[in-house]
Amino acid sequence: MSKKLSEMTLEELWQLFPIFLTQPNGKWTEQYREESAMLIKILPPNSEIHHIGSTAINGIWAKPIIDILIEIDENYDLASCAQKICGRGYIIMSETSSRISLNKGYTENGFAEKVFHIHLQHKSEKDEVLFRDYLNAHPDIAKEYESLKLKLWKKHEHNRDAYTEAKTDFVKKHTAIAKSFQNNKF
Repeated sequence: MSKKLSEMTLEELWQLFPIFLTQPNGKWTEQYREESAMLIKILPPNSEIHHIGSTAINGIWAKPIIDILIEIDENYDLASCAQKICGRGYIIMSETSSRISLNKGYTENGFAEKVFHIHLQHKSEKDEVLFRDYLNAHPDIAKEYESLKLKLWKKHEHNRDAYTEAKTDFVKKHTAIAKSFQNNKF
């Protein structure tokens, strides 16, 4: 009998769900659109949904996981909203007072055909959206990011935390540049 995901250690989860990158796929945008159309029906009024992460950056290799940023107004409770999302097949992966991470598409046998990560928070500065837009406006910087990710892939294949940490300086640097252009566009 196989273990439930909730019973696995972090190391077991990293083995079952290794980091792997794939060539750009035109289906990523359509998968985002389909999922966001379903989600908007259960979210509070004035919620914002954004396709973020590498699958939202034109022409680069990415983990085939659709990252979705959902921002709700301050007067709505994050936990209540997360429970509605859980009713659509998502599970809560981590929770703080300011952000809840949910995912769908992780099974005891590995990744499902479609995998989604939701980043649920109250409305904020949208750093992830700025980073996405900046890289889409600067294909040369996007290719630098792709090169970094490809270099880190095998090195950190079974350690998501290390993979993410190794990209942090690049992401922070280019997000700061994007913020400096925010009012003037890139």
